[in-house]
Amino acid sequence: MNLPAMESIIKKQIKPPEPMGSYDPSDVIFLLKDLSNISLEKETGEREHAIQSGVHYSEMLPVEYHPSDEYIELFHETLAQSAEKVARAAATVAEIIVRKRGLNTVIVSLARAGTPIGILVKRYISMKYNVDLPHYSISIIRGKGIDENAILYIWQQHGVDMPIQFIDGWTGKGAIRKVLVDACDSLDQRYGIRLNDNLAVLADPGHCSDTYGTREDYLIPSACLNSTVSGLMSRTVLRDDLIGPNDFHGAKWYKEWASSDLSTMYVDKISEYFTKVETEASLQAEDALADPPEVTWQGMKDIQSIQQAFDIQDVNLIKPGIGETTRVLLRRVPWKILIDRPNNPNLKHIMLLAQDRGVPVEVFPGLSYSCCGIIRSVKEGGE
Repeated sequence: MNLPAMESIIKKQIKPPEPMGSYDPSDVIFLLKDLSNISLEKETGEREHAIQSGVHYSEMLPVEYHPSDEYIELFHETLAQSAEKVARAAATVAEIIVRKRGLNTVIVSLARAGTPIGILVKRYISMKYNVDLPHYSISIIRGKGIDENAILYIWQQHGVDMPIQFIDGWTGKGAIRKVLVDACDSLDQRYGIRLNDNLAVLADPGHCSDTYGTREDYLIPSACLNSTVSGLMSRTVLRDDLIGPNDFHGAKWYKEWASSDLSTMYVDKISEYFTKVETEASLQAEDALADPPEVTWQGMKDIQSIQQAFDIQDVNLIKPGIGETTRVLLRRVPWKILIDRPNNPNLKHIMLLAQDRGVPVEVFPGLSYSCCGIIRSVKEGGE
């Protein structure tokens, strides 16, 4: 690293983070600019048309969907069924991180799907190793990159030699992993500091990561409920008229949803299982290091076969995996849902949401995912 680069890191006056989100600050600090007082939401149809007409998705927000009582009940039911499974996956990721990076590491989760997973990893390491690792949640945006000011702030606080471990919820096509790889290359060129572009995830059905808890494509409950299970935070926003050169990327804090907030309950419930899964997680981590899993990007190959089968020109209209399909049904204008098999027990909430919204479901055998959501093309009136 050269001296001018170090000076530019030290000298840049980045606005310090404001308190944001409903999590306790001991769990996570959001490095995001508060845009709560600005109207950014657009109705689903209007937003879909804007995105497909070239407006970047990070310049506006979806209207937060208020789930029905039936869906909230399904969330609680799914959490009761999968809390131990999620705990085991989070603990496995934590054990791999400790073995690869040591106990002097900054956890950097990618807001907002990565935020609760980062909290779980931090809590597990605290429980098991009695070490309180710093945890920040920052913005990364497809087509725009990572929040460089957030990285500079972390370097200013912890030094450039302290390892950073990036964490997200799950992989789909692997698009965010590719954005992260490009961002780390760019930071290396600009500052001469090489960040590890490894992205740790709870679930890796797309085979895009070698640091994961499982490759099973199942419902991670936090994929269901948007802000009310993510610290009441919106998706991240990047718009030149709102974000200045010394600002973090932006987000809204939906304080008005406080009575519906399940964020802390969610991570508390899963954390209860850490002692139970500790031994198994350690064994899984040892196995992963002894025989490192292959990163094949199999999920992307599945996407290409779907593109051909349905003559879909824009790959961004295909959202693979349960997490991404859930988002399509909650936030976008779906055309259809593809499932790997009709009796897949992981698909209960997908079938419920599709029925609620009148979205057709088709079987598409041979997927590495449980399902894929396909967004309706507004340009062609539906592909």
